[in-house]
Amino acid sequence: MTEFETVLEPLARVTRKHKTIEAYAFWFRDGAWSDAAGESLETEEIVFYAEGLLMEGFQLAWDHLTDPGFGDHIRLCFWQGDRPALPGLPSGSTRLTGGTSAA
Repeated sequence: MTEFETVLEPLARVTRKHKTIEAYAFWFRDGAWSDAAGESLETEEIVFYAEGLLMEGFQLAWDHLTDPGFGDHIRLCFWQGDRPALPGLPSGSTRLTGGTSAA
């Protein structure tokens, strides 16, 4: 299995199982994580989007979360360079599964 497949295959399994799940992308820039409110992805876009950014040299950490306010969703965290501390989970949410690319 390639490095990309190692991180993306479990993510693809989640999207195949949850046909209407959405993802929210967070970016680490200028020493801080972005607000994900403006960037959401539909189910069929999630793996393709993540794979493209991995191919461009970004790193990825993803979580499948259940949240009382947003329901089940995927959080995608992208950065370049050294791995920063990941943003905390939203209040009341539970991490169901996740993965990270090798840095």
